[in-house]
Amino acid sequence: MVVKQHIAIVCNYQLLENRIGGMDYFFWAFNNKCKTEQIIIDWFFPNTVSYGQYDAFKIIADKDQSIEATFINYIKTTPTNYTHVITHFVELCTSFYAEVKHLLNTKIIAVDHNPRPLGGYPLLKQIKKKIKGRLYGKHIDEFIGVSDYTSNAIINDFGRFLKPKTKTIYNGVLIQDIVPKTSERVKQNPRFLVVSHLRFSKGIQDLIVAVSTLPLPLIKDLKIDVFGEGPYKTELLGLVNKYKLNTVFHFKGSSSSLNTSYQDYDYLLQPTHMECFSLSILESLAANVPVITTPVGGNEEVITHGKNGYIFEAEDIQTLSVLLQSVITGKKTIQENTRPMISHYFSIDLMVDNHLSLLQ
Repeated sequence: MVVKQHIAIVCNYQLLENRIGGMDYFFWAFNNKCKTEQIIIDWFFPNTVSYGQYDAFKIIADKDQSIEATFINYIKTTPTNYTHVITHFVELCTSFYAEVKHLLNTKIIAVDHNPRPLGGYPLLKQIKKKIKGRLYGKHIDEFIGVSDYTSNAIINDFGRFLKPKTKTIYNGVLIQDIVPKTSERVKQNPRFLVVSHLRFSKGIQDLIVAVSTLPLPLIKDLKIDVFGEGPYKTELLGLVNKYKLNTVFHFKGSSSSLNTSYQDYDYLLQPTHMECFSLSILESLAANVPVITTPVGGNEEVITHGKNGYIFEAEDIQTLSVLLQSVITGKKTIQENTRPMISHYFSIDLMVDNHLSLLQ
């Protein structure tokens, strides 16, 4: 076998068997495609695992140090011939990239999955990012944003001089594994789900408060299932108890079968304050389930208000309450099949092919 390339993928992404998501499917699909193209990959993760398709990966990990330190130590002690180094979920424009370029003199591609805070960074952090961009941006050959929002944020954060080497490659989903909703959406008292990491920035507390302001007859039969875990769960449960909404909100924890579960619902609720490009939105639309969300991150690059979902301003609890009331009573409904757009523009196959093109 003639090996075309040998690449390293440095990914600060904890591998968890009870949280298999869109990025895991991408890693598996990308690894398989690279094998067919005779491209060898060394994967650097925070931990080693053997579930799913990871048992076929060459994973290098050290739980006692950062992913950056693990990679630097490895290339200092192990002869390598990497043609490319690709980073995911690694902080951009740091001395790490300068050191990698010095040690390997290889092509470095940085993929940015990071959301930005609502209202932007404080002034001091903005200045620091501009300085880091000037110091270390030159060591990164290509910047990849997972949405146009992210690509623009890279340029805004670190400097406009990075624009010529910044491009967008959208995240994608494994659409063939997502079971679409074929039954008609319920127009009155539809079923809702939330799929989210449970932290403050995801805005689920806004949803709870918004529901508490609904007329009591609407709350009586309302059901909202929340899938996910996270550090803010206790506070969310406290809010549910405070507003006596225990019959409405049902926390289901993490689920490995969401791809077949979306079809049981009528709308996905995502009241997030900050986002990059949400895989749960793509998955929901692929299941023909419209999305009610905010205009943060790349959300408006996939959601058209009134067509395949509804948009409301982040933290605007009153507007969310009014919107929920309209949807619950059937005054507002989405008729469109939301799956074809995802199949055409946001498939994981297209995502893999676009990432593979970076190696050419």
